[in-house]
Amino acid sequence: MGHHTFDAAKADRLEGPERYRRVSAEELLGALSLDGTETVIDVGSGTGFYTDDVAVAAGRVLAVDVQPAMHAFYSEKGIPDNVSPVTAVADALPLTDGSVEAAFSTMTYHEFATAGALAELARVLAPGGRLVAADWSGDGAGDAGPPVAERYTPAEVRDQLSEAGLTLERLEERPETFLFVATVPGV
Repeated sequence: MGHHTFDAAKADRLEGPERYRRVSAEELLGALSLDGTETVIDVGSGTGFYTDDVAVAAGRVLAVDVQPAMHAFYSEKGIPDNVSPVTAVADALPLTDGSVEAAFSTMTYHEFATAGALAELARVLAPGGRLVAADWSGDGAGDAGPPVAERYTPAEVRDQLSEAGLTLERLEERPETFLFVATVPGV
């Protein structure tokens, strides 16, 4: 897979409401199933577009991105009080074991989803914790988003989650994207 990151110089392109055509805020929040007290990680948070949607429903959100320039863009836009930017790669999160109740990724799974990153997410999620991701599908036509060769197919996602010890609860395949919900065993 390509595992490239989005060009931070084009961050403003990530701010349009057309992003909700791929996954709506309501769909994301429904999949996360938050009660308002949880600590949640946004993996590949970028400009904070979806982070802001989750922040209103969570106790605390850690906006994880590898690019400090994305955090700078988000800071200029205005970061909610319960959101903390964290500059880190997904396979080396500066968090303790089982310290978060949920994690999500919107259209960035293809950028970080290695065996190490998924194992790291499983490590920091508490038993019963949820991992939710919507991303571009390797089974898609490639008319939008990253090149098809840089994406994962739903079958590959199933295998990756299983290998990381996560339980796949739901996987929805769409014409160009997919959405999944996986949990950490133990509750």
